[in-house]
Amino acid sequence: MTTYTWNVTALYTQTIEGDENYVVIANYIVVGIDDTYSAELSNIARFSTASVSPFIPYEDLTEDIVIGWIQDDLGVDGVSNLEACIQGQINSQINPPVTQQNTPLPWATPVTN
Repeated sequence: MTTYTWNVTALYTQTIEGDENYVVIANYIVVGIDDTYSAELSNIARFSTASVSPFIPYEDLTEDIVIGWIQDDLGVDGVSNLEACIQGQINSQINPPVTQQNTPLPWATPVTN
């Protein structure tokens, strides 16, 4: 079973309507670990004032609060899709896909110089 860990790697702020350090962008990474296999995806979330209301002073923010904003912004389907993508990468490590080879035609004569 894969365990997913969400981490915020950077926050970008601006002053909005007199509130300083209003978070408008969060960089984040999601890591999936299944036994000895792992995969990760990183992305950014952009927030409007409505999506992070009520205003929380920057110094009072926790990573859990920001991850909650990110997951709310993605929605249940977005979180599921992101984690499914990571799971697909792990599955490809566990059972590597077969790659096709461009094999010369058996009736073709090799070109020599």
